[in-house]
Amino acid sequence: MKKILAFGASNSKNSINKMLAYYAANQLNNVDKTLIDLNDFDMPVYGIDREHENGIPALAKQFKLLVKDSDGIIISFAEHNGNFSVAFKNVMDWMSRLEGKIWENKKMFVLATSPGARGGKSALEIALNTLPHRAADIVANFSLPSFKNNFSEEEGITDPELKTEFENQLKAFESSL
Repeated sequence: MKKILAFGASNSKNSINKMLAYYAANQLNNVDKTLIDLNDFDMPVYGIDREHENGIPALAKQFKLLVKDSDGIIISFAEHNGNFSVAFKNVMDWMSRLEGKIWENKKMFVLATSPGARGGKSALEIALNTLPHRAADIVANFSLPSFKNNFSEEEGITDPELKTEFENQLKAFESSL
């Protein structure tokens, strides 16, 4: 059975991106799902002095093991001022100190959402451009605009066109595993 790692790239306790990532993972059948919360990987802000003084945090090593142990990864990106959240960037920075190939050439479905009409597209574009340089094999991507208007916890994605687009991307991800 294939193993999927899914999380929202946000440290918000009520993250809409965590909801979207979990929703995507739960649409997959016959896979072993590991759903994580980025808050469980809260580490000091990366700095070379901290690394020299204290080494690499155990949480960075745990996160890396989750990546290695998965066959596919689903990440939904929160957008903070047009970029990744600092919480996600910090996890990546620490993991990069373990080895440069952070994402282990895993198949990825990258998503983003926001309350606004652009749906986190700036953070998603950054992910699409930068994660492959760290050994991510992005096979599918999707942006959900206006989260509160287009998603419900009971139904998932409510807009028919967006739901079809999402399902097509999910199928592409699933077939790549």
